[in-house]
Amino acid sequence: MSIVYEGNVIWAQVDANMHLRHSAYADFAAQARIAMLNNLGLDFKTFQHLKLGPILFREELRYLREVGINDSIKIESVLTKARPDGSRWSIRHELYRGDGVKAAIINVEGAWMDLMKRKLAALPEDFAQRFMTLPQAEDFVLEA
Repeated sequence: MSIVYEGNVIWAQVDANMHLRHSAYADFAAQARIAMLNNLGLDFKTFQHLKLGPILFREELRYLREVGINDSIKIESVLTKARPDGSRWSIRHELYRGDGVKAAIINVEGAWMDLMKRKLAALPEDFAQRFMTLPQAEDFVLEA
């Protein structure tokens, strides 16, 4: 099982070759993560209140097929790795075109940042428990 985000490719997201520009894949994956966190009750207002925010250490995109303007996309997201307290995590996004063809795989590694101290932080325990309920990949790794 995975969390699904759906959207459409708009004019501003295509390049001179009339297909989805490289950075738009990352934008769609980021929006999928924001929607996923929002579903857990971790919306922007909550992050502002907690003075925390998600950060990325690494983002890797693997392009498999072209995606064109006005095409619908679907992104399936799963947790691939996490510490038991959810303080560090990895998420895999698989982006599919409207015809069901897998077009890209986006892997990210991240954590949480205390926005006042500008240092890594952990989620409060109740939110950490919610975060760890995200759908996990078949190859999920629980780090020590």
